[in-house]
Amino acid sequence: MKKCTTSAVRFSYPALANRSVLALAAGITSLFLLCPAPAQEAAPQPEYIRGIVVNSVTHEPVGRALVFSSSNRFATLTNSEGRFELALPPAPKSNENMGSVLVTAGTAFSVPLMARRPGFLEDYAHGSVSAAPGKETTIKLVPEALIVGHVVLPSSEPSDQIQVELYRRTVQDGRARWVMQNQVRSKASGEFRFAELPAGSYKLLTRELLDRDPLTTYPGGQLFGYPPVYFPAASDFVSAQSIQLAAGKTFQADIVLVKRPYYTVRIAVTNSQPTLGMQVVVAPEGHWGPGYSLGAGQTSISGLLPDGTYVVEAGGFGPNSSTGLLSFAVKAAPAEGAVMALTPNASIPVSVKEEFAGPESGGATAAIIEGTPIKHLGFHPSGPRKYLNIRLEPVDDFGLRSLSSLRPPTSEEDESLVIDNVIPGSYWVKIDSSRGFPSSVTAGGVDLLHEPLVVSGGSSPPIEITMRDDWAQVDGIVDGVASPFEQSSNPLAQIGIPFPAGGAHAYFVPLSEGSGEFRDAWVDGDGKFNLEQIPPGAYRVLAFDREQPELEYRNAEAMRAYESKGQVVRLLGNQKEHLHLQLINTNE
Repeated sequence: MKKCTTSAVRFSYPALANRSVLALAAGITSLFLLCPAPAQEAAPQPEYIRGIVVNSVTHEPVGRALVFSSSNRFATLTNSEGRFELALPPAPKSNENMGSVLVTAGTAFSVPLMARRPGFLEDYAHGSVSAAPGKETTIKLVPEALIVGHVVLPSSEPSDQIQVELYRRTVQDGRARWVMQNQVRSKASGEFRFAELPAGSYKLLTRELLDRDPLTTYPGGQLFGYPPVYFPAASDFVSAQSIQLAAGKTFQADIVLVKRPYYTVRIAVTNSQPTLGMQVVVAPEGHWGPGYSLGAGQTSISGLLPDGTYVVEAGGFGPNSSTGLLSFAVKAAPAEGAVMALTPNASIPVSVKEEFAGPESGGATAAIIEGTPIKHLGFHPSGPRKYLNIRLEPVDDFGLRSLSSLRPPTSEEDESLVIDNVIPGSYWVKIDSSRGFPSSVTAGGVDLLHEPLVVSGGSSPPIEITMRDDWAQVDGIVDGVASPFEQSSNPLAQIGIPFPAGGAHAYFVPLSEGSGEFRDAWVDGDGKFNLEQIPPGAYRVLAFDREQPELEYRNAEAMRAYESKGQVVRLLGNQKEHLHLQLINTNE
């Protein structure tokens, strides 16, 4: 604090007594004028992030879009020209978390921003842009795709609401599958609409509809209905046309229903066991897919179907269930008298051979069995059950088959590994382990690392697994990586924390002659990546400028497009390898 001096004005009590109050006030004023006022610090000025939101396809500005930070601390709307200005607090004097980014005192900082607006996809997982004050920021919104159309009934028929289903081709664990995207009911006019669709491949179908009109339906008379139509006019899901949607495009899909006679179907079921119920799937021409349906009781299957050849599969819910399969035809008459014999589902034992060279890791955790940790079942697992879980994933998209995994132990002494209640069919064997990796997986001489497990029911040969822990180690550098931040201004880099290079990834795709497992490595802002543990084997290593969730790395046909790209490496146990990769630009 500054000190004030009063030597320039001196008062004595007698003099003060003879002066007026006004003179006293003037003297006091002079006193305060000799004391300098404290310096006023300039108020800190806010930082501004400015930019524009554009349509990723047309590159046109997007007005009235909400721009906000990932932490929801800052938000604003774009103007009619798609531009925005976001005021941020001034750079802090001490380290603090600002908008999900640690900001170091005295440094420039960046804030993750994203945008949304009706008519555009909300892709927050990949749509975040790092914005910094003083730099123009561009946020791209991907426009939604649409499928619209009409369900057309014969002109003489009254309008009715028809269920329309949309399936999208998605890649899960390197394999393509058809997954239901949405289902709607057509309006009274027959119109239907699927919105907010990302670019991709789709299939469209209607569910069958029986004619319940009392004016055309009478007891004992011929029944009619509308069989499923697989766009544009296919007889089953496999034969349906794939609709290729691009971002922002609208596809017109009109479906014409044909009224056909329906006939009674009755199938007797034998060898059924008391269960929680029975489910039935119907495959026209033996092609699995949605569309047709039949009902089921404990000892019979019944319903209505039009002319055609069908395969019906039925099975019970719950433990110790059985499954049956039957082929039959409907030919202008009721199909009655067929018998389906159910057979018990398979029980598959698992044996594990451990070839570990190192000590057990302290990070080993209990395997998860049907979503429940073993320790929560009251048992303390030991041996492979302590770190290992085995799952069977169905090869087919449709049918009764579902994910199967190890059964829980029956007692504290039970160390057996068994997968119970497996419906006959084909499965991929999936292994989760917190210690080591599977170097070999076989059953009846079949290499299950590359081929599916075929289950026929009843007893099946055991799944034999060899576990090892002689991991290989790989690091490397990718040329051409463009960081979204400047190294000098990014606060994470200044405190020694690596940061993402716009989503760049290196993918290790196992080759057919090897026993490796798929791995992906995140590439930092310097173009560097590192994998501390990767199973030995032969790999093609591909570095992309962004994540590739649709990469069908288990599809040899799809991977032929990359045969001239990337780098092939063959890793041995305990080997350390350094790679130098070229970036694959997905915009090319």
